[in-house]
Amino acid sequence: MAETNPTERVHQTLDCIGLYCPMPVLKTREKMDEITVGETLEVLADDPAAEPDLKAWAKRAGQKVLKIDKTSEGLRLLIEKIQ
Repeated sequence: MAETNPTERVHQTLDCIGLYCPMPVLKTREKMDEITVGETLEVLADDPAAEPDLKAWAKRAGQKVLKIDKTSEGLRLLIEKIQ
């Protein structure tokens, strides 16, 4: 797993490794409902469709993708809840 930069404030982590479409998006939506505005969710996924799917979902949902890292395990996305 990628190490978190101390300046990146991650409030919760969602591990979607091994899950495939549409589960990473569904689980991300559920977890985003649990956090408060201004908090950041770290999503870990290895589904090749996760990056475009989560970026499209965040745009539709009015959330902000702060960062996308590609790691040896897959993807690490930081999504800020802005509404």
